[in-house]
Amino acid sequence: MTHDATHHGMHEEHRHITLRSVADAAGVSLKTASNVINGTGRMTDTTREKVKKVIAELGYQVNVAARNLNRGQTGFITLAVPTLTPPYLAELANRVIDEARKRRYSVYVTTYAEGSAKGARDMLRSFNPTVSDGIILSMSELEDISAEDFDVDFPLVVVGSRTTWGKADHVTPDDVGAAAKATGYLISKGSSHLAVVGAREPFDEKRLASAKEGNAELRLRGFVEECRRRDCNLDPELIGVTPKDWTIGAGARATQALIDTGKPFDGLLALNDQLALGAISVLLTNGIRVPEDVQVIGFDNSEESAYLQTPLTTMDSRLDWTAPTAVERIIGRIHGTIKAPELLTAESRIIVRSTTRK
Repeated sequence: MTHDATHHGMHEEHRHITLRSVADAAGVSLKTASNVINGTGRMTDTTREKVKKVIAELGYQVNVAARNLNRGQTGFITLAVPTLTPPYLAELANRVIDEARKRRYSVYVTTYAEGSAKGARDMLRSFNPTVSDGIILSMSELEDISAEDFDVDFPLVVVGSRTTWGKADHVTPDDVGAAAKATGYLISKGSSHLAVVGAREPFDEKRLASAKEGNAELRLRGFVEECRRRDCNLDPELIGVTPKDWTIGAGARATQALIDTGKPFDGLLALNDQLALGAISVLLTNGIRVPEDVQVIGFDNSEESAYLQTPLTTMDSRLDWTAPTAVERIIGRIHGTIKAPELLTAESRIIVRSTTRK
């Protein structure tokens, strides 16, 4: 009985000597305490010495030794996404986990509340370096983020179509180029009156011409540029708006609205595969044949797109490139072998199936 109590007391004592205890006793932030242990970060010599003294007094050396065995790192990466509902983001998470595992890293997957006070900005500010070594952040289109938010002192890689102002690594397929390629393909297969489903707001060509971020904006910009290059008919009334909603239902409603305008169209670019599924369903309900009357092309190559009654022609998501590239960059950052932020892009390819003409 006495042995158990003594053993339990010792266990309690060690368990309470955490990095938080060190930070509190030294009167510094968790991040500063972590930086002292890892020999990183910017601070005065006085602060560094004060923290080291507290570490010695509290007997935190045991933990330091354990951390040094693991190169002073946790062996974990955080993947932050706005939600795991869209097939694209769920697949991104699976691929990042697989790629990290190959390199002996584990992944914490966390979601943040899009566009709210608890969004990506809050998550970056409250990042805890004792839990993971860095963040791969999938940036939501709805997020209100500024250049200053990327001034962080931990490894950060951003994936997706939002800009990082050159402050963090940015891994993203070329959305403008991909949409131009898709548009050119529809035209090359005989479509001359094209419609789009998935615009965020009413068509404004001048604003789109200077678009630098956002899947919808960049894809629409690529569509417009290719239409202009090929002297193709471009009717603003055939740009279907689905404000922040890229679901099957949104695609169906927007396509019905296009049909209701009475304007003829023989090709449709859906800005993701979910929208394309809704579009095809409504076209068929209205007695419009795909691809004979209207050719349809989607984006992201979601799993179900290959198994529809009429398998969907779509633009490759390039997750096969995005996930390994993001993992490679974050590990390079963690180990200090990669220092300067870069924009890394990859071209997409058309996955030709049956919703376009042969």
